[in-house]
Amino acid sequence: MADLLDRIDGPDDLRGLDEDELQQLAQEVREYIIDTVGEIGGHFGANLGTCELAVALHSVLDSPRDKILWDVGHQAYPHKVLTGRRDELPTIRQYGGLAPFCSREESPHDIMGAGHASTAASYAVGIKEAMRRRRELGITAEGDEPEGRVVAVVGDGAMTGGVNFEALLNAGGLETPVVIVLNDNGMSISPNVGALSRYFNRLRLNPRGWQAREAVEAGLTRLPAGIGERIERLGPQLKESIKAFWAPGLFFEELDVAYVGVIDGHDVKAIRRAMNQALGANRPVVVHVKTVKGKGFAPAEEGGLEGMEKWHAAKPGSVEKGGRLADKGAPGAPTPPQYTEVFGQALVDEARADPRVIGITAAMAGGTGLSVLCKELPDNYYDVGIAEQHAVLFAAGLALEGMKPVCAIYSTFLQRAYDQIIHDVCLQKLDVVFAMDRAGLVGDDGPTHHGSYDISYLRAIPNMVVMAPRDEAMLVHMLRSAIAHDGPAALRYPRGTAVGVPLPTRPSEIRIGTGETLAKGERVAFVGYGAGVQIALGAAAVLRERGVNPTVCDARFAKPLDRELLHSLAASHELLVTVEENVLAGGFGSAVLEQLSDSGTLAAGPGVLRFGLPDRYVTHGKPALLHEEVGLTPERIAERVAAALDRRESIRSA
Repeated sequence: MADLLDRIDGPDDLRGLDEDELQQLAQEVREYIIDTVGEIGGHFGANLGTCELAVALHSVLDSPRDKILWDVGHQAYPHKVLTGRRDELPTIRQYGGLAPFCSREESPHDIMGAGHASTAASYAVGIKEAMRRRRELGITAEGDEPEGRVVAVVGDGAMTGGVNFEALLNAGGLETPVVIVLNDNGMSISPNVGALSRYFNRLRLNPRGWQAREAVEAGLTRLPAGIGERIERLGPQLKESIKAFWAPGLFFEELDVAYVGVIDGHDVKAIRRAMNQALGANRPVVVHVKTVKGKGFAPAEEGGLEGMEKWHAAKPGSVEKGGRLADKGAPGAPTPPQYTEVFGQALVDEARADPRVIGITAAMAGGTGLSVLCKELPDNYYDVGIAEQHAVLFAAGLALEGMKPVCAIYSTFLQRAYDQIIHDVCLQKLDVVFAMDRAGLVGDDGPTHHGSYDISYLRAIPNMVVMAPRDEAMLVHMLRSAIAHDGPAALRYPRGTAVGVPLPTRPSEIRIGTGETLAKGERVAFVGYGAGVQIALGAAAVLRERGVNPTVCDARFAKPLDRELLHSLAASHELLVTVEENVLAGGFGSAVLEQLSDSGTLAAGPGVLRFGLPDRYVTHGKPALLHEEVGLTPERIAERVAAALDRRESIRSA
């Protein structure tokens, strides 16, 4: 480890360093992240771009009295290194190790825990207003320190999120003295899109520093040869138009938020000077900082947008010490495709067959598999930026004019558009398909990214069809069925490698609300949903070794349920076992219980055991470890089923 970084055990240790040493420290942090994250894997490019920013902020501010809020948190590894977690960085995203994003439970320097974009500015306004209110009310507690300053670091991708502008409007209206650092690297995960992104790009190409509105307006009226007098007579509209042409940052100034920029985000001295200016303004200020995603790592920095996107995250073992790319070695045996890849290609095939099929992503083209659609059929592809609510409303508009939109949005991010799903799609029974990648436990990204709730939150909505494939072939069939369905439909599928079954040459439509029996047995009937089907098949295999031969069914649909299949199973088995990778509360198992109860089947029928996710947030780590922790493995399920059968046998014998 490098000389200066060895001596940094917390933010206070930055106080004695001069600006040259702070610049050196930032580079040492960068090299440490390259060596560490390149070996273990994790968020990479954005963190390499914020090393100087983190050092500058912690040298100017007094954390945790002063609050530094990192939007999303995947840009906060340098912050973690500087706040007492340097030696724990090799555990980040590992089971039992550091959280992948900021976590209040992990450190008092992590002011808010979040893994979704565009939230930090709202937090900042609320925190600063609470400080003001406590001061006015005289509310203090033992150990309270003087009122702190509040800074939110927001990426330019996250700045496109609508909630971020709600925060800016609120801050400007209240004149809340917060500082929003706009960390502008031209990227979120994918290259940024939209008019605001182009606006930031114009500012980056013509940086002018801090220009106050009043100075520009005064200058206009003093122009020679009578021009200034004419501008004064023509009124405020012309003045505003000319100011907007001449002065950067007027977009923010119109919201009553001061603007400082554009600052070199890799110059610690420049950042410190700008931050001291902004913190002394006693009003809301945006400090526009230009950084490079992947700074200091040649494959990302010199690879253009493609290189930056590729190195958003590093795979384990991809970088050797000193920043050298690791040798990939000889190719191994072929593996099944990723579910994401299968979906992406299936959507391309659907769009080729029907030009009305449109793919929509919210800044996640690669993560959702839509990058292949963008490349092969760009007219059938839209990236709306980090704007899930708009994505769903945009899809509704397309559907109203006869298109067949497919919103490809992670399960966890679709939560952000719940009102639009209910009010604008399902209420009007519009033909919108929701394709939810990352359903279930996603692994290393943890509770902010687990797709734990979509079955529960979607099956409650009238007119919605809710389905999930057990393997990649069924995913292709279900996408065809969802697009062909008259009305809204949602399908969920997990992250990672698929099962390995052959893909169909031509997809078939599945009759809505029908399940499928995969193995016939007796006494016990497993009813799996989505990824739960493979777990159920594994549990059935374990029980067969113990002398129990279960039935195994694939429900395929959580809404509408296959009532005929369920009633048949209930009439012929002692125990029904539901398996899903969703919270049990309101999930697929709950739907089965409700159906059997409402029909009167439960009163004299079988027992029901439900397996799914518990009523708590599940931590981060490899999926196999997480499944073991929550008891969602074939062995654990078989053990509980066998115990339930033994109890029923004992009751009959008593």
